[in-house]
Amino acid sequence: MNSNEIKQKENQYVANTYARYDAAIVQGSGARCSDADGKTYIDFTSGIGVNSLGFCDTGWSEAVARQAAKLQHVSNLFYTEPCAQAAEKLIRLTGMKKVFFSNSGAEANEGAIKAARKYSFMKYAEEAEALGKSFNRYEIITLGDSFHGRTIATVTATGQEKFHKFFFPFLQGFSYVKANDIEDLYAKINENTCAIMAELVQGEGGVNDLEKGFVEEIKKQCAEKDILFIVDEVQTGIGRTGKLMAYEYFGFLPDIATVAKGLGGGVPIGGVLFGEKTAEVLHPGDHGSTYGGNPLVCAAADYVLSLMTKEFLADVCKKGAYFRSRLLEMEGVESVSGLGLMIGVALKEKSTADVVKACLAEGLLVLTAGKKIRLLPSLTILKEEIDEGLDIFARVILPS
Repeated sequence: MNSNEIKQKENQYVANTYARYDAAIVQGSGARCSDADGKTYIDFTSGIGVNSLGFCDTGWSEAVARQAAKLQHVSNLFYTEPCAQAAEKLIRLTGMKKVFFSNSGAEANEGAIKAARKYSFMKYAEEAEALGKSFNRYEIITLGDSFHGRTIATVTATGQEKFHKFFFPFLQGFSYVKANDIEDLYAKINENTCAIMAELVQGEGGVNDLEKGFVEEIKKQCAEKDILFIVDEVQTGIGRTGKLMAYEYFGFLPDIATVAKGLGGGVPIGGVLFGEKTAEVLHPGDHGSTYGGNPLVCAAADYVLSLMTKEFLADVCKKGAYFRSRLLEMEGVESVSGLGLMIGVALKEKSTADVVKACLAEGLLVLTAGKKIRLLPSLTILKEEIDEGLDIFARVILPS
């Protein structure tokens, strides 16, 4: 099929939930892909951070193909080698204690919310009952401009009002603190707070960096009040920021962390990582996922994790620094945010919608996030691919 035929068929049969770009992508290699009409693109999106190794990395493709020919699924009623291998690597690399595998970031965040509330119930429900009080210690604080997923629980946790519509009633037990506002944090924490959930670099909200002092204060409040610190690493995790996990920049291990996107290198997988306090909170029957820990996706994750060496991550940092140096030299750039290869670009004049459309026409794929252009290239992108894409970007964003 050509591009028009693909678009027409999708528009006829697929639910209209996405504002798609005007391209029907059919194949790719590294950081380059092409559409059904043969037009080629430099990809600075990596499938919104999913294709961590770019399109069709040879080792990744072989690992997935080998597993697909051997065993694709048996359910969590049985043990499998790929699940065991991926779990061991993930725990050893992150410093956490246990992992629950899911299918997506939203599902991982759902698991984190459930685990936090169960932890609080296990520790404090009996005490509340003895005092004749209702158990209310289930509230979770998240940040303004955050994004945690599209399920009812995770969209409620998302601190952006534009998402809180249509699907009423939303869940109780969530409140929102302005990012980097310590006084607002003090005002919102109360005796019913069981967890604080945050992205250390906000993705969908605008590639916003949390200040170190603010994160330190969250850590302090959590430690003093036995509040769990949940770090949403769905977009920042698995090398995206130049560290395996963004929390490494802040020098701590969270009580719970969530991962997804880049972990599978292109197949659907997420995970809830449990720290010392929470490793034994969930028991058989408390939580589950039919596809979670699937052999096929775990084989992919195992391969991705096998590449996450100090040298690999240092190279991500080097590429991120190069992106920033070139972007800050561009006439149309106001500022640059983010860490590693998670990059937010505030523009001086051009609208993000116009820039995305113009880049697409010129053969470059980019994203938006809030009022910024968001760049999430593959972690393995080559320098010549970076330069080719940035040359296009520089031309497109020139002030009128």
